[in-house]
Amino acid sequence: MGTFKDAEQLYELLGGLFNELTKNEEIANKFAASGLVIRFSYEEPEAEIWLDASKKDPNDIGVILGPAQGLTPEVEMSMKADVAHKFWLGNVNLMVALTRRQIIAKGPIPKIMKLLPVIKPAYDVYKNMLKEKGLESMITSK
Repeated sequence: MGTFKDAEQLYELLGGLFNELTKNEEIANKFAASGLVIRFSYEEPEAEIWLDASKKDPNDIGVILGPAQGLTPEVEMSMKADVAHKFWLGNVNLMVALTRRQIIAKGPIPKIMKLLPVIKPAYDVYKNMLKEKGLESMITSK
């Protein structure tokens, strides 16, 4: 069994993380400026999360859990859910994961790479969120 017991837990945790990040002024401003629509596709469990900054408004970034109607992704990131979990813990280097095909990306990767320095605080946000939910074991396992 993977890190997440089911898609519902993945949505709760990774969706919760993305919602928290949209409240961070620096992250929201940079992401909104990118204007990107990103689709994250996960396996084991099957799930998808969309981030929509197409309105370029930091106060109106969409976080969509599950399939999105009427959106076309500019960037698609596909990976096992365990890889995503390890990434948000700060344990996966994006360039290495792309090279090893642990993460498969389609679209303008340089735009994604520009956002990497901005999301560094997300690692602590994710760890703290897991602790607050009593899921400390997910921080050290796998």
